[in-house]
Amino acid sequence: MFDLARLRALHAVAVYGTVGAAAASLGYTPSAVSQQIAKLERETRTVLLERQGRGVVLTDAAHTLVEAAQELLSIVERTEVALEEQRGKAVGRLTIAAFATAVRGLMPGVMADLTVSCPELDLRLLDTDPYPAAEMVGRGEVDLAVVQDWPSTPLAVPPDVSREVFGHDPVDLLVPAGHRLAACDRVRPEELRGERWVSVPPGNICHDWLTRLMRGVGEEPLIAVQASEFESYPTLIANGLGIGLVPRLGRGPMPPGVVAKAVSTAPSRRVFALWRTRSSRRPAIRLALEALRARWPSRETAGGP
Repeated sequence: MFDLARLRALHAVAVYGTVGAAAASLGYTPSAVSQQIAKLERETRTVLLERQGRGVVLTDAAHTLVEAAQELLSIVERTEVALEEQRGKAVGRLTIAAFATAVRGLMPGVMADLTVSCPELDLRLLDTDPYPAAEMVGRGEVDLAVVQDWPSTPLAVPPDVSREVFGHDPVDLLVPAGHRLAACDRVRPEELRGERWVSVPPGNICHDWLTRLMRGVGEEPLIAVQASEFESYPTLIANGLGIGLVPRLGRGPMPPGVVAKAVSTAPSRRVFALWRTRSSRRPAIRLALEALRARWPSRETAGGP
């Protein structure tokens, strides 16, 4: 009889690619994950992981076990949902993935509310981008994801995944106080030609949106600074390193020397939650969605310019 925790550890390594990343997703230490897999190797009398450079690769036997683990974990999830529904209480573990500005501007209140209203719920929060978060929901690695997309760059959602839209988060243009655009009431896209940009790296939805915006006025954006966190933008922009488009959700007060201006195309991103449809009856999912609705800003601005 295989131990489910050991199969779960192997499955996580297969999904995330490294023991360290698998450990982070499970809330364990890398050493604990390695020990679980070592025990599974002894149980099966089979080598499951092989060293390759600084990482590991799964053997053919490991891939066979991972397929079985996926089926078993799906069965376990369905059973947990049924039992939790019968009890009518939010119990067990609830893992929520959210993009960085939602982690900063929305999730602290949501997690605090759930901690008070659902004391038996083991809450976990994972900071990750929308693209992988959506895939993680589909694969059953997280229970709920708070994600975002742009009208021109819709997020692909896996099959058998439900969604609920909370609202739209507008984007403002941040410029130095002495910049030529600082005096504009509303900036037109064509006025952005020739500017140097502070932007998140390629592969991020916000970078994709900026690229589409500038291509619409006939040029590729000149990315002078890549910064993975929006909270770094104001300081970079205040020092004249570029201008940037920053959503309002999770954005703190503007420092001296930086002003926020509206853009005439009124860009905004849609913020919504994803969860596996078969988990819709689970009380923890229902209560988490209620907490998200309650904490979403009443005005779709998440803070003014």
